[in-house]
Order: sequence, then C-alpha cells, then structure tokens
Amino acid sequence: MSAPPGAPDPAAPPPRRRRRLPVVLAVVLLLVLAGVGVVVVRPGPVAGWLDPGAESPQATTGPPDPAPSAVLADADPNAPLPTADGIRAALDPLVRAAALGDRVNVSVADVSTGESLFAKGADDGTVPASVTKLVTGVTVLAARGPAYRIPTRAVAGANPGEVVIVGGGDPTLAVDKNGFYPGAARLDDLAAQVKQALGGTAPTKVIVDSSLYSGPVHEPGWDDDIPTGGYGGAITALMTDGARGDVSQAKKDHEDGNHAADRVSQPDLTAGRAFARLLGLPNSAVSRGKAPAGGAGAAAGAPGSELGKVESLPMVRLVDMMITDSDNIIAEAMARQVALAKNKPASFVGAAAAMDAVAGELGLPADELALADGSGLSRTDRISPSLLTDLIALAGSGSHPELAAIFGGLPVGGWSGTLNERYEAAATKAGAGVVRAKTGTLTGVHAIAGLVTTADGRLLTFAVLTDRAPADGQTAARGALDRIAATLARCGCR
Repeated sequence: MSAPPGAPDPAAPPPRRRRRLPVVLAVVLLLVLAGVGVVVVRPGPVAGWLDPGAESPQATTGPPDPAPSAVLADADPNAPLPTADGIRAALDPLVRAAALGDRVNVSVADVSTGESLFAKGADDGTVPASVTKLVTGVTVLAARGPAYRIPTRAVAGANPGEVVIVGGGDPTLAVDKNGFYPGAARLDDLAAQVKQALGGTAPTKVIVDSSLYSGPVHEPGWDDDIPTGGYGGAITALMTDGARGDVSQAKKDHEDGNHAADRVSQPDLTAGRAFARLLGLPNSAVSRGKAPAGGAGAAAGAPGSELGKVESLPMVRLVDMMITDSDNIIAEAMARQVALAKNKPASFVGAAAAMDAVAGELGLPADELALADGSGLSRTDRISPSLLTDLIALAGSGSHPELAAIFGGLPVGGWSGTLNERYEAAATKAGAGVVRAKTGTLTGVHAIAGLVTTADGRLLTFAVLTDRAPADGQTAARGALDRIAATLARCGCR
C-alpha cells in the first residue's frame, strides 16, 4: 500500500466538542425493532439487553451451559466524566505501541455530552477497513428506514412463456429453505407464484435483468485477491446467498468461525439458472436481458406485468447481519440502496457519493469522509476517527431513532461476532462484556470503533485507526487495539 503523506499528530489537548446526546441506546433500539415487527435473538445476556422479556431457548442435548458473566453493563449518565488529562495519561503510551505503526489516529468522546476527551489525528482521513460498515449502516438506515424490504420480482417477458427475473439488490436471497441467511426471501416461493400466475402457459425461457446496478462489479481499489479470496465477490443486483457457490460448506465453515467462502463469478446468471430449474427449465434457457416496460400498471399477462414478488428481511436485520459478521457482500448491497434512495446510479461511485451526501444531511463532518465502497475493502477509502465517534454518538442520541438499529449487530468483547475470541488475555479482560465495537483489518491496516463503559459507569465512544502497521503483525496489532479499549473500560481516568 502507498501510505498517505504526513506524520502522526501529537496527542495535544483536544478541542471541547459539545453536543447534548442523552444515553438511550437500548430503549431506542427496542422501539425501532418493535416498530418493524422484528425479534432479534442474541445469546445469553445480549438477548436480555435487546429484549428483557424474551425467554431463553431450551437446550436439547448436552449439559447446561455455565452461567455467563455480565455483559453490556448499564451506563450511568450521572457517573463521573473522565478528564482529558486522565484519558491522555492512560492512552498516550498505548497509542504509541510499535505494533500499531507510525500513524495511529484516535478519537475518544463522552456519549452523553459529546465532549471530546482525547484526539490524536482525530480529524485526519485514515484507511478504515471494515469500520466503514458503520457509515454504510447508518446511511442506509437514514435513507431507507429500518423497515424497508428489498424486492425481487418476476414479470412477463415480451413473448408467451418468457419470465424475466428482476434483481432488486437483495444479497441474501435464497434458492430454497436451505439458504445461507436465516429468514431470507426464496426463489422457490417466487417460482410458485409465477407458475400460478401463468396458469396453463408453460415457462419457456428465463431472462435475467440485473440492470439496476451499473459500473464495474469489483471496486478498482480492492486488493487483487479480494474477488477470489472468499471475502469479496462480484456485486450484481441479482444473486443468491451472497454469491456463495457451495452454501452447505459455507454454513459449516461459518459455524467454525470462518467467514470466507467460494464465490461464483457471475452471481446474476447463477441465480437465474437456479430460478429456471425451479420452473422446470434447463440452464440453456437462461440469458441476460431487460424487463419489458409495463410494471405495476400492465394488464395481467401483458409484457412487463408482475408474475410474482418476494421481499428481503427488513433493513434493520440486513444491517445487523452485515455488522455482526462483517459481511462485505451485504455491505456493498446496502451502499447501493443508499444510492437508489438518493436517485444516484447504483454503482460504486454512485453509492459513495450518496453515502457522503446522507452523512452531510445528518450533520456529520462529511469533509472527513471519502469512500470508494461500502465494505471497506478498498484501500482508497478514508474516514476520520472523529467522524466515527460523532456518528456513533448521533446514533445513540435519540434524535434519529432509526439509526439506533446500528447497535444491534455490534460485536461484544469476549462474547460475539468478530470480538468473540478477543478480550480474553489478562491485559484486556476488562473489556470483556463492556466493549461493543466494529473492527477492521487489511494488510497493514487495523481499526476499531464503538462504545465502552468505564469502571465508573460512564459511556464513551472511541475510534482507533492505523494504516501503517507492520504487514506481518496482525495479532500484535489487534492486541494493541484491545489494550486501548480495555484501558478505557477499567479506568475512571480522572
């Protein structure tokens, strides 16, 4: 990677940013989820945080699990506020760790007041890796709303028996009940609707319309191995199971903590062929094309008239899955939903411009944001740490209740998602259960941004981004990031 110019800024006394942001994260999130009729299940104490009245599932085999340790400790808005001097004394030696390289940019702020407590290069655009998904999640929730569902439609083609499947951008669409994403919309349901709508007319051809998206299917700033390495893939408006080729194997690997998977090279045609088989047609009956004009106003059976429609899970669930598993394919689909909502091209360029526009509309410092994709796989992405802490505080303020859904999927230190096996060492144990954050990793790039409750019960938001770390020091860099968050968790810093 060609590192951005400029030396790291000294940790000078930070400016005092003030914004009154009451701590209402759990309450607002529950209201959002209730409003879209979604029940979000999390293991153990996390399930209790999201739905205090939910019953614990009963184990069917094996001995009962041991009682879990406390997680997501309650924040106290009346708890003592750490001082800037106290935070600086605690973090200064940690942010200078050799494992993080020579460019470490940091922002720490109090959620309740919006007051900046520590700033080191806080306003400098830095390669963010997967913490980009926080921006993607907030902007799509703002643009689409948490209840929005992505449609996949089938319409009549120009000739009798022709069926056009029109991709709406749902990356979780499944072929049948054995899909990768639980609760996803299914092609077999769509095929059943089509057969009923056609009546006695036998399907003869499937036309795949994935024209909703434009531009390249891979972002030019991605590393060469991204399209084939299992974490990325071709981004098309029609796909099934996040473009995974072997869904059964991918599910097994996912259970073992491996989120990489073989991806098909042409997800739209692969989905179209699966749909054709459900209609009793061979692969040779599938081709690309566009749906005839007509749409909802077309007479039944006329070219372009709707033969069936299935819809994705609501946006709140898609964002939840994107963040929990750091799902890059979902992230790119969410970014394009922002573009569509803002009437911009559903491309990498259009999505980046739309997310920037929505960030500005939300009052975030959009001049500290320069994106090329929605997943953070691109090395040309830049986000400042202070934009991330502002974004997190805004999502928890209650002023935009729809944004609180961003917290549902945030991994918990030592408990879930990408933080499941972190915060277990003695030096970082204080962060287990009280750090809730999104992580990001590329070669030489390491980032973390989220929330932490201090030993006094004060809720802070923090972001640490480094993009010049040693290329062979991933484990050491992650440990150094975890020590920063764990230090904030165990100190009063006054």
